[in-house]
Amino acid sequence: MARFFNTAGPCRPEMHYMLPPERRLPDIRRLIDQELYFVVHAPRQSGKTTCFRSLAQSLTAGGRHAALLTSCEVGRAAGGDVEQGITSVLGALRVAAENHLPEELRPPAPDSATDAGVRLLGLLNRWSRQCPRPVVLFLDEMDALSDNLLISVLPQLRTGYADRPRAFPQSLALIGLRDVRDYRSQRSQVRPDVQSLGTSSPFNIKVESLTLPNFTAAEVAELYAQHTAETGQAFTPEAQTLAFELTRGQPWLVNALARQAVEVLLPDRAVPIDADGIEAAKEALILRRDTHLDSLIERLREPRVRRVIEPIVAGENLRPDLLDDDVRFALDLGLVVTTPQGLTIANPIYREVISSSRSGATAAPILSPRG
Repeated sequence: MARFFNTAGPCRPEMHYMLPPERRLPDIRRLIDQELYFVVHAPRQSGKTTCFRSLAQSLTAGGRHAALLTSCEVGRAAGGDVEQGITSVLGALRVAAENHLPEELRPPAPDSATDAGVRLLGLLNRWSRQCPRPVVLFLDEMDALSDNLLISVLPQLRTGYADRPRAFPQSLALIGLRDVRDYRSQRSQVRPDVQSLGTSSPFNIKVESLTLPNFTAAEVAELYAQHTAETGQAFTPEAQTLAFELTRGQPWLVNALARQAVEVLLPDRAVPIDADGIEAAKEALILRRDTHLDSLIERLREPRVRRVIEPIVAGENLRPDLLDDDVRFALDLGLVVTTPQGLTIANPIYREVISSSRSGATAAPILSPRG
């Protein structure tokens, strides 16, 4: 089957055009070799799951580790219910292990008789003790957990840390949208719209907080060249340049522009994709408002996002040290970037979507007109 540009879920090299995942986190193996725990945060649909699924597979195939990526998103529905949440998270871990690890490397079954407040600790302890290789664990969608459940999980990981690698995972990563200090906890009485820990102390064993960079202009060209090599359909240099300028390398947008261009607008492989094709693809994406752009609109409804975005679209230059928590949150979500002149919207496509919502082009204006 011919490969294609992916805009839904993790990339698979046999199905999708993709760049080498580990290139975007060049120091990751050093952290694992040093038996360290760390946090990786980046906006949605920027390649986190793709990167760590590939890394887990590569580490396990290398014969030195039992590496697994599992998602904590199933715990979201539990809210602060520790029993329900821990049961869901451990169930997802077991399914992931059955799908991606050979039987001799899989964790034992969770002990349902153990108190939920130490059940994750106990399972990781038993798994690390009996596994013939050091365990490396990547917990994706970690910031889906909240309230008492989150406050239960983080200390369990911290408690076992000192016993690694013989009796706890050698290395562990928390992966999500936000850095650990912005993980959601009980509502603040001072700022009711903010639900964050405000501190890294529940996971103070982390040594680094990493993020995934966007694609460079050269990487956008490299990705698009894979389509040319397999189909013969070229992207002109002007098209590649415009795609980077419109997206600033945001991975979902880069893939979405190309997918719209080659599959919908210009499916004839004899016709090259030029700048007009990329511009038409951009207009179609904004008009259609796919999930990625629709979620951007939803983010604009959040007060702490509006506090940052509204002054920017009104022409004010906020310094990154103003409204520090809100600015960091908007940066982590990939909605804004820092420049020598101050904060600005992350890319022209986001800027156009935000401007449309502000002017009332959407069903309900998100940002109130100012200035």
